[in-house]
Amino acid sequence: MLRSSCENLTLSPEKIKGDFVHIVFFWLKNPNSQNDRKIFKKVLEEFIDKNPQVISTHIGEPANTKRHVIDSSYTYSLIVTFPDLETQNAYQVDPTHLLFIEKGERLWEKVLIYDSILK
Repeated sequence: MLRSSCENLTLSPEKIKGDFVHIVFFWLKNPNSQNDRKIFKKVLEEFIDKNPQVISTHIGEPANTKRHVIDSSYTYSLIVTFPDLETQNAYQVDPTHLLFIEKGERLWEKVLIYDSILK
């Protein structure tokens, strides 16, 4: 009998750091180009490493999950959190964010963003 690796663990959920969550999905123009993927991921990681407003982050690719409610058509996702709306607004005009857009926009064909704030 197979057992879950978490079966004997007691897990307690942790609150996400920051009350403002910014979720971005990127569809690259050439998602099958390993070179484009490598360049985009490098530009994205450099941006996140240098940005002063972000307090937590996750850079990901679609998981191998198959259910009718899951959209796995994107190439990369970015989740970043901020302490508040004002900090997120500063992020939008921060030079690191503007440089990321300048370097990355030639590689993507679509970007979709979801913002959420704790009330």
